[in-house]
Amino acid sequence: MYVVATAGHVDHGKSTLVQRLTGMWPDRLAEEQRRGLTIDLGFAWADIGGREMAFVDVPGHERFVANMLAGVGPVPAVMFVVAATEGWMPQSEEHLAALDALGVRHALLVVTKADLTDPAPAVEQALHAFADTGLAAPPVAVSTDLDHVRAELVDLVDRLPAPDAGADVRLWVDRSFSVRGAGTVVTGTLTAGTLGVGDELDHAGRRVTVRGLQSLGQQRSAVGPVARVAVNLRGVDRREIGRGDALRTAGAWLDTDEVDVALRAADGVHRQLVLHIGSAAVPVHVRPLGAAARLRLSHPLPLRVGDVGLLRDPGQHRIAAGVEVLDVRPPPLRRRGAARERAAELAEGRIRPPVCARASDLRAMGLPQTGRRIGAWVVDETWWAQRREQAVAAVRRWSADHDVAAGMPLETLRRETGLPAAELVTPLLAGTTLEVSDGRVRRPGMTLPTRIDEAVRAVEKSLADDPFRAPDADTLGQLGLGTPELAAAVRSGRLTRIAEGVVLGADALERAAEILTALPQPFTVAEAKRALGTTRRVAVPLLEQLDAQRITRRDADGTRTVAKR
Repeated sequence: MYVVATAGHVDHGKSTLVQRLTGMWPDRLAEEQRRGLTIDLGFAWADIGGREMAFVDVPGHERFVANMLAGVGPVPAVMFVVAATEGWMPQSEEHLAALDALGVRHALLVVTKADLTDPAPAVEQALHAFADTGLAAPPVAVSTDLDHVRAELVDLVDRLPAPDAGADVRLWVDRSFSVRGAGTVVTGTLTAGTLGVGDELDHAGRRVTVRGLQSLGQQRSAVGPVARVAVNLRGVDRREIGRGDALRTAGAWLDTDEVDVALRAADGVHRQLVLHIGSAAVPVHVRPLGAAARLRLSHPLPLRVGDVGLLRDPGQHRIAAGVEVLDVRPPPLRRRGAARERAAELAEGRIRPPVCARASDLRAMGLPQTGRRIGAWVVDETWWAQRREQAVAAVRRWSADHDVAAGMPLETLRRETGLPAAELVTPLLAGTTLEVSDGRVRRPGMTLPTRIDEAVRAVEKSLADDPFRAPDADTLGQLGLGTPELAAAVRSGRLTRIAEGVVLGADALERAAEILTALPQPFTVAEAKRALGTTRRVAVPLLEQLDAQRITRRDADGTRTVAKR
């Protein structure tokens, strides 16, 4: 299917031409039919030259330009209508400026009312106006020869680039209504992607389901681009969705309320304008950045890099500029000189993808996924290597300042290296001498500082003569072995922690098991205490650790038995 919009000044015969080509009168509203004036978007379709063509007929009156823009925004081709009796008129000029700003490059010029006067002057005026746009030198047909108009339409749509049926869906809604027994129905022009019955789509953060599809008056199980489509939705009330909203592939789009754009054919851009993109019309605050601008939208839209739209001043009925989206996640401009630097970047086209972003976010932003893939992330190779160097240096500094710590907290390292997620820390450290354990980053085989090493040696010496006579708190204090120092000694494998403030030698559990095995089985705590030559302060937690490691088994009467080894 092909979709073609009309354009042109009011009362130049757009709707009549569509009716003659399709046999369908596009005006839907009773007021339109009563006044003989197109107010809102009209739709008609026909088979022309073996091509299914749908027409979006737009109003030509200056009061309804916003409606006109909602119709032509998503459409790739236009049938521009000029009446021979009046020639080029003010709305002809505004419609052409809008089409040029929106990047429409495929057009057919049709001159109507040629049976009333010579069409040549109107053709000359129109071609002169077209010459200064990207639509220069369109083919021309006269409505008195409908066969020629049809042939030119066939040639027009045959020149259109092939749409991407596999792309993510973003259907700009241009109409919303309810049907008895069916519920909410929205219509729009599907320019890319494929819609199917049963698909789950996203609308303003909620999931909705495609209950049914219709195109050109027929029920469809699936519709591909480019097509006019009516979508019956489950999960949203008609009053909650309307023109300017978008149905999109779930999880594939990010809403943004601030974008950097290139300005094309700018004409007196000022601070408060309306952004027209797709079928949306959103008030924006404009901050000029040289030949570009930052737009702050009154509400978020699902935009991607490369999207085109236009800025319009509704108060003065004029197109202020065409825009092309350059960045949907622009950097802040709070720092002095940041705006000037950003303007230079935009002017030179130095807009690069984020150095670290989720692949899904890059897809949603319309950016290429170039770089190194790290799980769900894509990172710039140079940036990644720099972060690795920073991580190694940060851990080295931390270890020097915290010589008895278990290691640098992972979250602290993440913040110091600027990684956006903790899940990136472990792959960042791959290939270094650092390891991650229990939420901390440390060097393997960490040695004890000299002052702690000497104190631990003193403890080890006393335990060599009496292995289960743990040093008391006063002795440990005199040696300078507090809780962090003892923890470091345990981590290094020099001591074994039995309980809070109770430490024994590195092989305490194995030696205890050997001694207890020689006792008559089962044995009591008191018998174990005597065999080990220690106190209850040590014997009870020591036995509990042996139980936990299933070296001993505690029976119901409180006695223990050494498990077979």
